[in-house]
Amino acid sequence: MELLERVCIDAARALSASGVGLSLMASDGVHGMAAASDPNAARLEELQFTFGEGPCIDAAAAGRPVLVPDLADGAMSRWPVYATAVLDAGVRAVFAFPLQVGAARLGVLDVFRSRSGSMSRPELGQALMFADQVVTTLLDGQERATRKDELDEAFERRSLDELDEAFEHRAQVFQAQGMVMVQLGSSLAEALARIRAYAYATDRSLSDVAADIVAHQLRLDTDSA
Repeated sequence: MELLERVCIDAARALSASGVGLSLMASDGVHGMAAASDPNAARLEELQFTFGEGPCIDAAAAGRPVLVPDLADGAMSRWPVYATAVLDAGVRAVFAFPLQVGAARLGVLDVFRSRSGSMSRPELGQALMFADQVVTTLLDGQERATRKDELDEAFERRSLDELDEAFEHRAQVFQAQGMVMVQLGSSLAEALARIRAYAYATDRSLSDVAADIVAHQLRLDTDSA
């Protein structure tokens, strides 16, 4: 993922951002943090999947940019848990740009800023250019399709080694979710809520907590978290 990390670092520098994160989407719609400009940006990106809410998730679902120039203005009602966490981390603005080729949705590029304020028109153009650069990097090396309807098929055919790395932790989350469901005798939704609550309470990433559950190093029974 070195090339993707380099894009994030270059984007953070060019856009005067406090950090840039990149999440990828599998064909089944599952998301996962893939790269970031720095460890803090990686944590901010991961929080969206810990809480199940945030501009990245909305941008991926809608297929269009989600621009939030001031997180203190309206974001609390839209993403109450995520907005609180990133504001506490010093972030004041977030800009999410979906990565798409035709109907294929590949992921989202997120730009974090420590100051509020809208992006200028040139900055928006630069951000879209970096998003296109990520798409090119992801598709580089695959057989080029000449029609849009072929791109989706080509994306499915390509080797997913890089994407597998990004989504490995999501598979662990699903496995951990099932294990906790059995342990608690609860629904899948309640199990995921318990895992998220534990991750938040212990200031750990969702993927780290899931890995411990799968390895039988952590058991979320009725007395934990």
